[in-house]
Amino acid sequence: MPLTHFLALLVVVTLASGITLWAGLSAGIPPVAFLLLALSGALLLHLNLRGHQDHDG
Repeated sequence: MPLTHFLALLVVVTLASGITLWAGLSAGIPPVAFLLLALSGALLLHLNLRGHQDHDG
């Protein structure tokens, strides 16, 4: 991946997260809800990735 694409990706992800937080907080969603949503998403991703590993040899 070229450096310019990587940097653009970082900028887009940062802006999207900022817009999401701004919209959620201005709508009255408590910050704890964002925390729980992020943790549950990370847990689901972790459990999904663990299921695809084959350690039987």
